[in-house]
Amino acid sequence: MDAVEVRDLTRIYLTGKRRRSKEEVLALDSVGLGVETGEVHGLLGPNGAGKTTLVKILSTALLPTAGSASVMGHDVVDETEEVRKRIGIVFGGERGLYHRLTPRRILRYWAALYKLPDEIGITRSDELIERVGLSQWADRRVETFSRGMKQRLHLARGLIADPPVLFLDEPTTGMDPVSAHDFRDLVADLKAEGRTVLLTTHDMAEAEAVCDRITLIDQGTILGTKTPKTVAEWMGTLERVEAEDVPAELITRIRAVDGVTHIEADEGSVVVQTNHPQAVKDALKLLVDGGVTSLKTVRPSLEEVYLHVFGRDRGMSV
Repeated sequence: MDAVEVRDLTRIYLTGKRRRSKEEVLALDSVGLGVETGEVHGLLGPNGAGKTTLVKILSTALLPTAGSASVMGHDVVDETEEVRKRIGIVFGGERGLYHRLTPRRILRYWAALYKLPDEIGITRSDELIERVGLSQWADRRVETFSRGMKQRLHLARGLIADPPVLFLDEPTTGMDPVSAHDFRDLVADLKAEGRTVLLTTHDMAEAEAVCDRITLIDQGTILGTKTPKTVAEWMGTLERVEAEDVPAELITRIRAVDGVTHIEADEGSVVVQTNHPQAVKDALKLLVDGGVTSLKTVRPSLEEVYLHVFGRDRGMSV
């Protein structure tokens, strides 16, 4: 049995204030998804793809319009309390924190909400504060924290009831690179403990770095489930090279490289687009051998990969 099972799940929102002017918005369209016990599963899609809607249904915060979903064998509609006992939720952003309280008080408050005995709540709060690296700031108001510190506290809050299943909804949004890297290390630790993690993100590199499998979603529809290796191959295929102060003669030579599909050149600034990883290597070699020192490789955006893999008729809801 999968830790999370979703079958033909549909969610329709009604928009508009007046009854006659309300319109239906299809947020999820017959979604099917299975998350294996003990895996880190990525739900990858642009903003507005339906990721958060799915997490809200799985966490019992939102009812589905049709279909069903279960967590650890318990239906999210019929067995709400059983599901809530087994999950932790970590949202990106400012939601769920009380800025005038300290981490220690916030975690003890959440422990009480989960009806943990006082002794266990105190012990677990202190252990989690140390685990996420906030011991030095345990008694400082959250309003003074950086985005990365707040997100680590979010994770500690999600773990306070020691849940076997965690939902991480865009957990690194707005984080600086160092904080995001540290957070990903914590996700790896959760997997090592045998927990099941469903991670939503619009960052393809993040999904590739931490997930065992990745499900792509767009406009409320599941496009497929892939391995990180496949995603990495897509990204390598569409990688581009950007360089400055490139002589015209060198641009001509790069145009002739097999796998270079397009070059944008403007007064020595060059963007080289490719359709094969070897083309990136060949273009970089020509640039370096030609004495160009200002250059870099750029990974494709999620939109670029979607359009390349699934076609322009798919559209994007960014």
